[in-house]
Amino acid sequence: MAETETTTPLFESQAEIVVDATPDEVYALVSDLPRCREWSTECTGGEWISGRPGAAGAVFRGHNVRGEDVVAWAPVVRGVWTTESQVHTAIPGVEFSWAMRDSRGNAQSSVWAFRMSPEGAGCRLTHHFRMDQPTEGIRKITQDMDDDERRRFVTEWGAKVGADLHETLRRLKSIIETER
Repeated sequence: MAETETTTPLFESQAEIVVDATPDEVYALVSDLPRCREWSTECTGGEWISGRPGAAGAVFRGHNVRGEDVVAWAPVVRGVWTTESQVHTAIPGVEFSWAMRDSRGNAQSSVWAFRMSPEGAGCRLTHHFRMDQPTEGIRKITQDMDDDERRRFVTEWGAKVGADLHETLRRLKSIIETER
């Protein structure tokens, strides 16, 4: 019998909310990444740069902004910056996920997902984030930190991401239920 290796992710967080809409209605919105400025805490929009928009393999360039107060002691990117991500899963009414790409265009183990499941007359929407290994950006942020600073950063960044997931879902619920 072969042993299986399990890894503990560097970051993993999720949030859930029940929305008064069908899984297909929710999917139609969350897979429309150029609209993410309406619900994201950092992404201010963006555009599809390759592939069929919203389809597995398509690449999205996101425009982002982060304030000075976010993990203020750490050397994180502040102000305006862009990212590229590639759609990983695109199953209408079920799941939409994407992986952040590095500066060479390779997918990293930084995956964001929306999952939908029917619940009563509506839908349970789950927003999930998982990073198994440090991304190119996280390695740059932590390269000059000692072990205690790295642990502190992981704890504080993880809390920030968790809060962002909840806020994103709160905003999405409002948009979806208003547009119905």
